[in-house]
Amino acid sequence: MSKVIVVGGGPAGMMAAITAAENGNEVLIIEKMPSFGKKLLITGKGRCNITSSLYMSEFIKNTPGNGTFLYSAFQNYTNKDIIEFLKKQGLEVKEERGNRIFPVTDKSVDVLNCFLKRIEELKIKYKLHTKVEKILIKNYEILGVRTEREIIQADKVILATGGKSYPLTGSTGDGYKIASELGHNITPIKPSLVPLEVYEKEECKNLQGLSLRNVGIKLEDMGKNKVIYDDFGEMIFTHFGISGPIILSASAHLVRYKEIDNLLKNNKIKLYIDLKPALTEEQLDDRILRDFKEFKNKQFKHSLDKLLPQKMIAVVIEKSQIKEDKKVNEITKEERKRLIHLLKNFELTIKGFRPVEEAIITSGGINTKEINPKTMESKLIKGLYFAGEIIDVDSYTGGFNLQIAYSTGYTAGLHCGEE
Repeated sequence: MSKVIVVGGGPAGMMAAITAAENGNEVLIIEKMPSFGKKLLITGKGRCNITSSLYMSEFIKNTPGNGTFLYSAFQNYTNKDIIEFLKKQGLEVKEERGNRIFPVTDKSVDVLNCFLKRIEELKIKYKLHTKVEKILIKNYEILGVRTEREIIQADKVILATGGKSYPLTGSTGDGYKIASELGHNITPIKPSLVPLEVYEKEECKNLQGLSLRNVGIKLEDMGKNKVIYDDFGEMIFTHFGISGPIILSASAHLVRYKEIDNLLKNNKIKLYIDLKPALTEEQLDDRILRDFKEFKNKQFKHSLDKLLPQKMIAVVIEKSQIKEDKKVNEITKEERKRLIHLLKNFELTIKGFRPVEEAIITSGGINTKEINPKTMESKLIKGLYFAGEIIDVDSYTGGFNLQIAYSTGYTAGLHCGEE
């Protein structure tokens, strides 16, 4: 039996503590916030996208940030395992669009309560409102931790302090400092799953709050004329640019793209929105001709009501360079072609990422080369383990990042009791 301290009470920390306790270890969770799972409560807009129903091999494909490092962890603890865990605690789940798994109650607090219930059942001790300042070691082995108030001895420490996104939930990057003091390298911290800023700010301001469903997007590196990322789904315009599920996933891809800072500085990253992905250009032309026939005596600005959301019409007219008061029956074939191209390639120039504090997750963290992927133990310090977002791994939206938390937490908890 080992004395295990888990630093951090998010999903990774709670899972690590539960697993370590189930394996007969004496466990203490130390959390600096007044309660556990602050960030878990806001995931999935407060509904908690628990995991995805895809095969575990697909999870690696959906993890642009060091996905292959997670191979063992994903085998150790799967999406079926977390669903089974919640069921045992009395919570059923349901599947929604895009393979997303949610609690049937649509409340993230019910997911948190399952963890808390199990912590109580196992009589796991915890200290809230307590900040770990340092991990104490001797000859590269764990001695314990020092908090603001005391020194607590331990045989093993699992560091699960989260990343640097959403600091109000307690993720303020403390773990990086603690780990780097022990000699660990921290891959640069950047925002991931984060809204994007664009140069066409005025345009987006006019479209602010407009949500587009079932649109296609393409991110292009103009220097190489190369598509970096494409996706289909939902997005939203904001006062600074764009957000929504497909934009957040695009940001996770973009943040790890080679020379991204340089490309952004030189306006070399373009986003193209296909507003009518279900139609080819020919089909869209037929559709527009039908509308134009119906509105033939009207002005151009009054002919797009059936085709576009109201908020979008003025912006599209301006971009199309067709005079708004031009009679529909006077619009030339050339102008119509321009309109079709615009609807299939609504163009925005990406300026950059919103700050890391606004990101759903953090890209970067403890270098995966310094962690044993089979056990989550540090290769530098015996008895030190890592779990969750503090590790340099990150995924797209869809429940994958939470699964990383459970799988790495479980793996660390499972192995920390072994001698």
